[in-house]
Amino acid sequence: MPKRLPIRDIVSGLLSSLGTAIRYWLHYTVVAFAWLGIVPLTACRIYRCLFTGSVSSLLTLPLDMLSTENLLSDSFYGCCIVTCTLCAFISLVWLREQVIHGEGPDWLGPDPDLVQHPDVAEDAAGAEHAAGDGNGVVGAVQPPGPVAEDAPHADAPDANNGAQDDVNWNPIEWDRAAEELTWERLLGLDGSLVFLEHVFWVVSLNTLFILVFAFCPYHIGQFAILGFRLKEYVTASQFEGLLTALVGYVVAGCTLVLLHKLASLALLWRTQRLLGLCYVVVKVALLSVVEIGLFPLVCGWWLDVCSLTMFEATLSDREASFRLAPGTSMFIHWLVGMVYVFYFASFVLLLREVLRPGLLWFLKNLNDPDFNPIQEMIHLPILQHVRRFLVSLVIFGTTVLLMVWVPVRAIQWILPGFLPYHVTISSDTPTQELSLELILLQVVLPALLEQGHTKQWLKAMVRTWCLAVSYILDLRSYLLGDVPLTLANEAGGRENNNNGNVGAQNIPPDEGGAGDIGEGSRQQEAPLAAALPGSDGDHDAAAEARAADVDEHGHEEQANNEEEEGDAGFQRGVLAAAHQALLQGVVAGGGSTVGFQAYKKPSLFPLRIALLLVLICISLTTASLVLLTLPVFVGRLLMSISLGASTAAVVPTVTTVAASTAGGAAAGAAAAAGTTGIGVASTVVGSGRVHEFYTTACGLYTCWVLLRFLTLLCSWLPKGWNAIMAKLRSWLLISLKSLMAMTLLLGLIPLLMGLLFDLIIIIPLRVPLNSTPLFYLWHDWALGVLHTKIICAITLMGPNWWLKRVIEEVYHDGLRNINLYLIVTELVLPVVEALGLSLTIPYIVSCSLVPVFGATEEMQNLVLRRIYPSLLAICVLTAFVVFQVRQFCRLYEHIKNDKYLVGRRLVNYEHRRAPAFVAPPPTAASS
Repeated sequence: MPKRLPIRDIVSGLLSSLGTAIRYWLHYTVVAFAWLGIVPLTACRIYRCLFTGSVSSLLTLPLDMLSTENLLSDSFYGCCIVTCTLCAFISLVWLREQVIHGEGPDWLGPDPDLVQHPDVAEDAAGAEHAAGDGNGVVGAVQPPGPVAEDAPHADAPDANNGAQDDVNWNPIEWDRAAEELTWERLLGLDGSLVFLEHVFWVVSLNTLFILVFAFCPYHIGQFAILGFRLKEYVTASQFEGLLTALVGYVVAGCTLVLLHKLASLALLWRTQRLLGLCYVVVKVALLSVVEIGLFPLVCGWWLDVCSLTMFEATLSDREASFRLAPGTSMFIHWLVGMVYVFYFASFVLLLREVLRPGLLWFLKNLNDPDFNPIQEMIHLPILQHVRRFLVSLVIFGTTVLLMVWVPVRAIQWILPGFLPYHVTISSDTPTQELSLELILLQVVLPALLEQGHTKQWLKAMVRTWCLAVSYILDLRSYLLGDVPLTLANEAGGRENNNNGNVGAQNIPPDEGGAGDIGEGSRQQEAPLAAALPGSDGDHDAAAEARAADVDEHGHEEQANNEEEEGDAGFQRGVLAAAHQALLQGVVAGGGSTVGFQAYKKPSLFPLRIALLLVLICISLTTASLVLLTLPVFVGRLLMSISLGASTAAVVPTVTTVAASTAGGAAAGAAAAAGTTGIGVASTVVGSGRVHEFYTTACGLYTCWVLLRFLTLLCSWLPKGWNAIMAKLRSWLLISLKSLMAMTLLLGLIPLLMGLLFDLIIIIPLRVPLNSTPLFYLWHDWALGVLHTKIICAITLMGPNWWLKRVIEEVYHDGLRNINLYLIVTELVLPVVEALGLSLTIPYIVSCSLVPVFGATEEMQNLVLRRIYPSLLAICVLTAFVVFQVRQFCRLYEHIKNDKYLVGRRLVNYEHRRAPAFVAPPPTAASS
């Protein structure tokens, strides 16, 4: 092998590598053009052609495909359309799996009695095997919850009349593709041209989806709207296309219901099942839109309407903003509604950990492993979903009234000058906008996600409230379930628990009341959208019927225990509810029912429950009133103290209430007599008011620190003052170390990072050469915090090097084992050294070395303003050149090895040899 390669070999190797690179570049360019150009452009322009509504657009479609106008916007819209069609396809496949595994509702398949006896009346078929979906298809009452019905029984074969193929035929059980595709082969990243066929199929399927799921429903809805003369109302809604498509889906669902009924009457099993599957798809799609889209949107708008006074806004302002940007307004209200529904569901989960099992029977348990919302959408009838939706709106709307509207009115009456809150997002200065974004990203979002101590405090507060209410109303057994039963009932309860009866007596529903039975039977039912509450009349009737049936079988045991337990005052009908829970399969391994617990029923029980509801309303209003006033009040007070009197910060002041009405006159008279009203104005800084995000965050964190200190003090008091002082000393030392580390890591490094970013990017782009740049340290620090977090995230996701090792070590040490020496020596000093050199060396060069060569002031200013981005470009170019040199060295070695290397010999490995056997020297006799 020669020491140096000939020039010819190097050039030939470079040309071959260059040819390979050009070939791959062309292939990947074609792949990118196909998937990011042809597919979205075709989707967008076909969509536009179909919805234009003219024949000329259809005739000019081939020319529109080749048009180069609006390429970027059409590609973006096309990507959105392709994404929607892809999501629709995945949803259909998933829904197919749900129908197959859940076996579908009973009415989806044919009736075995009708198959065996074709002359049976259609009325009997509808009464025995229809699982009513609430729209006239069938009329029988469906069992509660998404419990799989006897669909295999509905598809039973019939050997007498040869209808086995018709009965067992399922149009959605098609065979899967024989060839398993990888993403590389599907997208064409493996170097083959098979992806062109996939592009063709994607374009074809995308066109088919647009035609079936968008074009047809839209025009059906358009005809329906014109027929019902609702065109003006739909146009005024600013969402004409969406509403028209939804109306089309509703009309299509009703049509499928009618056709399904006709097919069942005509005994067309395949047609009936196919129409039923199409109806299930339409039904699930509409219910998903209602529960995921419409319900949070209504909650968000209702929250906004109830809080208008809190922000000094009116309905006309909201209407103007809606007309100005309808999509943005709807999205913001939907997002607010989703956050509200999420926290409502989280609070319900917290209540389940404190309250008696079975108390919240009307709310769905989201932690239930058997909870499947899609199965509920498939099985439960439409009328039941509508009833749940309306009940949920009532409950959520009432909660918003109690927690927003009533407290706001109370604040206006008690503290007239406290409202409104100043929450204007836009500002004249970019610094305030950036600071607000920093608060949202660094304070609000982490506070929404981190709920450790808050959850424990809420549980403690809920339990304390329950204990207080239980003491007043004698409902501790009903609320908490921790009151032991009497001795006789304990013995009976233990015996019944061994039989799975939850230790309670069995009373028929007509004696104990439907509500007692419903507590065990209806706890499996709830609306879909995030534990939405709702009661169900149909399911209640079915539960009572099944409970009555259970009572018939257990009548003897009831008669034996009725006299013994009737006077104890315990809940009646508990055993029937427990048996119903057993029928629904909610049974623990030990034989006791999960999710239900018996309780003692005191006298005047309905009156006590009514008083409990009143106390709940009062408590919700009071808690909301405190949360709306206390943090803001504390934050405003601290802001006014910290910013000083020169900032015109207004703290709680004594004001005279204006006497404009009768109540106002009384208040004015009281003020004249010496009684004064308390008014709190918002904090004003300089010429503008401080955003309430700052005051609220400051007040919340102050209250949190005080509560945390009090809880820790209460937990340490039993240990004695010596232990408390030792703990305080240790935590004081940890606090000092943490404060120093935070000052360096969250103060100095972000400030240097933001200042460097300002000098390299922002000032060269935004400040002309004849202007003087102004540096806002707060603005630079805010930018530096964001950039520091991004760099830390990229470092932790990247390869192993010293910075990643140090950050991981600091993270694993935690707060209690904080190593300040490690942080300062191995993290802060190297980073500050690099950032400091990057800031100071260019400044020294431009301000000290350049004037030595006699440069003018304009040249010095030019050098000073352009040296930072120039040095960045030089560093990037240097890194690129070093990378290319390394690549060339690797290529050189590769060419040399391919041309001259025949094989490799291992020279640094010595095999461990076994001790050699030394033969004895030959003897003279042998020789």
